[in-house]
Formats: sequence, C-alpha cells, structure tokens
Amino acid sequence: MPRTLVFDIGQVLLHYDPHLAFLDLLPDREARSHFLTRILPPEWNLEQDRGRDWREAEAIQIALHPDHADLIRAFRANWHMMVPKAIAPNVAVLEDALAAGIPTYAITNFASDTFREASRLYPFLTRFHGRVVSAEERLLKPDPAIYRVFLERFRQKAEDCLFMDDSRANVDSAAALGFSVIHVTPETDLRAEVRRFGFAI
Repeated sequence: MPRTLVFDIGQVLLHYDPHLAFLDLLPDREARSHFLTRILPPEWNLEQDRGRDWREAEAIQIALHPDHADLIRAFRANWHMMVPKAIAPNVAVLEDALAAGIPTYAITNFASDTFREASRLYPFLTRFHGRVVSAEERLLKPDPAIYRVFLERFRQKAEDCLFMDDSRANVDSAAALGFSVIHVTPETDLRAEVRRFGFAI
C-alpha cells in the first residue's frame, strides 16, 4: 500500500478557468472562446509551464496578432482571476494528511511566477514536504522524466506513492512508472478514494 501522497494542483486543489480573466474584456462567450483557442491556445500557455518567460511569450503572440496586444498582455496581468477559489474538500484531504504526518508532495505543471503568486493567494501550497514545479525543471507532465525528478530528489519509491491528477495522460504516465494513481474529476470523492488506498484520514 502507498504511504506518500502526491498532488497535482490545478483542478485538484485549485479551480482554474482562463475565461474568468476575460469576462469583462470579452463579454461575448463565442469571442472569448475564439481568443482562448486561436489567439492564445492552451499550447501557448503550456510553454510558460515549461519555463518560457512571459515577456517572450507575449512578444511572440503580439507579433502574430498585433490587433490583440492588450488582450494578450491581459492573460498574465489578470492571471489571479483564473484561480478564484480552492477546491475545499480536496484541500481538506491535504490539510488532514499534513496534520496526520503523512508525507505529502506536489508535482505540477505551473509557470514559476504564477506558482509564487498562487502560493501567496493560497498559503496551503507552501506546506508540502516538497514539490516539483514544471517550469523550474523545464519538464512537463506527462513526460516520465518529471516523475523521476521527484523520485530521485525526495528519495521516494514509485510503489510507495499515490499520485492524484485531473489529466488521464498524467496519471497513466505515473502509473507506468509504478505509482498508484487517482484520476481526479469534478465528481471524485477524493477522501474516499484516498482511504481506499489505506490512508486513515
């Protein structure tokens, strides 16, 4: 049975929705969806999670879409609006695990500066026994290399770890390395799932 908990953050501990940063700037949902899929597609944002600087990222897209320069800059400027709340039942699992002395870690795809900002907004993100942030490693889940960084850095064995993530690709990659896994969806009762793996919280 695993004895260490390893959390993803976005959509596991924090609600994340980029539309929230553009509700006033682009009130029309169709226009907003077009902007967030064609002008600033998810793959663009993912490169900041890989470690690309925001100024470089903005410059690239502004060169392609100069008429949208202000909206492109608004993505980072309004980033805090994209994470409006913690997912309270899942954070309670984290807090209870910490209180019980269970080794508790995070592996997350996150830009370095937005992770610092999120940690100020949500101080529970500073309480992990250790964390691996993709931008700091220039590695992204589901690349197996990021899980190996975690295992080596914190002297863990995959078979001792229960990894929780909202991405099927990410949990499949971890499972292939020997982690126990939970694919987290909005319907997941995370406490019940964690208990199913033998954690008394």
